Amino acid sequence: MTDPIIVIGTGMAGYSFAREFRKLNPDAPLTIISNDNADSYAKPTLSNALSLGKTPEQIALADQAKMQAQLGCTILSNCQVSHVDASKQSITYTVQGSDQASELKYSKLVLALGASAIVPNLPNATVHTVNHLDDYKQFITLLHSTTCKHITIIGGGLIGCEFANDLVKQQYAVTIVDIAAYPLSRLLPQEIGHQFCQQLTAAGITFMGGCGVSSIDHKPDGSTNVNLSNGQCVQTDIVLSAIGLKPNTRMAQAAGIAVNRGIITDRYLATNIANVYAIGDCAEVLGLNLPYVMPLLAQARALAQTLNGNATAVNYPAMPVAVKTPSAPLVVCPVMHNTPVNWHVNIDAGEYTALASDAAGQLQGFALLGPNVGKQRMALAKQIPDWLP
Repeated sequence: MTDPIIVIGTGMAGYSFAREFRKLNPDAPLTIISNDNADSYAKPTLSNALSLGKTPEQIALADQAKMQAQLGCTILSNCQVSHVDASKQSITYTVQGSDQASELKYSKLVLALGASAIVPNLPNATVHTVNHLDDYKQFITLLHSTTCKHITIIGGGLIGCEFANDLVKQQYAVTIVDIAAYPLSRLLPQEIGHQFCQQLTAAGITFMGGCGVSSIDHKPDGSTNVNLSNGQCVQTDIVLSAIGLKPNTRMAQAAGIAVNRGIITDRYLATNIANVYAIGDCAEVLGLNLPYVMPLLAQARALAQTLNGNATAVNYPAMPVAVKTPSAPLVVCPVMHNTPVNWHVNIDAGEYTALASDAAGQLQGFALLGPNVGKQRMALAKQIPDWLP
């Protein structure tokens, strides 16, 4: 019997690949290994689930049994992979609660390991993260089981701003702390960034920029003081970290697979080890590690073709990101490859259009802020060179 394709990971990357592969090949043996209960859900939903009125139980779209039936595969849940042996083309894993290790052989191995939330190094501080559905369940339980009125979010990037918007719409007081002068500073030019910040502020979000968190003190009465590097102090109930994600590369590195920021792959998602591939937030494709949904789906489609015998290089057209902040509607198309650009901002009846062009006048990115942001996004995106041509 042919050894199965083994996928490690049941996040969006792992399940998206499996769906795409099954469209092409309904019969090839496929095994998916999960370190949790293997529920299928869309992780981006976590940052606006409150506004959507979704409980944690409603976020999950399908459980392990349903996914097995849909995909015609074997799913092993609550398993920890301890070793990848590239020479034997095998993995070793243990089931949660057991000390007995099992070995599985693979024909191809797909690493869909995801990324972990970065937590600031603050001694004796309780800082929460929401990077998985289980995290979200714990966070919601904390919100609802205490007299929580105020949340401090460390980090003013995409996730921090989306969570802030979601929470403030549920009548929580929210403060964002960021070392930059305005939110989304890596994506937005100054003028748009400050206007975006003003709109979030008008919605009730407090933004404290140009400072970091120096320490966190938890008081006997249950309150928390977040002490900032500028000498100010924020009194809060819960501290949430949203300072970024770090690709999970330890398993790959231990197996001799080349890593940089993420697991290094070529255009075919192949690593430096034969028959081993990487996809999703853990993958670094020709130097690009893009933790967005659209690149992940492009990878899933390409890799499914490749592992079905039709070698297909992944292609990234320019892919705008719709930021889930209804209080300040925003679409951003990031500038890739550290390309030097000049920003040109136009304001028309409350609509802000910022275009980033290189020295030759070629459009390389844009930011659209306003209630009608969707109207221009695709036309502008078509003018930008492919991120991976």
